[in-house]
Amino acid sequence: MAQQIEAHTHLKVERRFYLAGTYICNQAMLAGRIDIYPEYTGTALTAILKQKPVSDREQVYSRVKSEYENRFGLTLGPAFGFDDTFAMEIRGDDARRLHLKILSQAVPYAPQWRAGFGYEFMERPDGYKGLIAAYGLHFAGQPRIMDLGLLARALKDRQIDIAAGNATDGLIPTLDLFVLEDDLHYFPPYEAVPVIRRDTLSRHPEVAKALASFAGKISDEEMQQLNYAVDGERHDVKEVAHEFLQKKGLLASPGAVSSSNQ
Repeated sequence: MAQQIEAHTHLKVERRFYLAGTYICNQAMLAGRIDIYPEYTGTALTAILKQKPVSDREQVYSRVKSEYENRFGLTLGPAFGFDDTFAMEIRGDDARRLHLKILSQAVPYAPQWRAGFGYEFMERPDGYKGLIAAYGLHFAGQPRIMDLGLLARALKDRQIDIAAGNATDGLIPTLDLFVLEDDLHYFPPYEAVPVIRRDTLSRHPEVAKALASFAGKISDEEMQQLNYAVDGERHDVKEVAHEFLQKKGLLASPGAVSSSNQ
């Protein structure tokens, strides 16, 4: 988003990283410390608005956009195109050996499995408690609470047997992990969208135009590939983003972003 705004406007973007998730980003927006950040519609619906999950993506988008505008003075830009839903992951060899494809089929095996989840998943209303209630899941002891970046490799290394990752995790195919289909549609859609302060758009309407070009441009598979380029191949985030923008023809002109603007 930052590179796109700088390529299509005269604005310079200050990047602020490591804001530790939705709650902190939302508070930073409300305090005026940041003007825009990427969010997932299902996360906004459940974690911020405290509403029950809904499976219809258009309904979720409309509800979040309306509530954010009325309550917070924030708005949503168009969805980027990918849905980064929670992914209940097991090892690929276990999936093949047990002939598992959907989460309901895993219920009889779960009492022998060690689970690993991130802290946020354990606490969120659309997370652990609702999931086990919806499916009747029981694991071999309390889940291990782990950093999200460690879950996939812990699963591969057999430290745990099931994890709640993200659908666009680039390590899923690389580590031969398998995502069990959420056949009961417990999780809401998690469409990636830009959340923007409305007063920022009033002062800089050109930002909306720059971000509108992202609408529907990034598929689930493309996001997974981009994540793998960073997490698996250790490529620089700025360069991965820049190459993608060039590939999609979204930058105003070719050439690398200058170091002063990165």
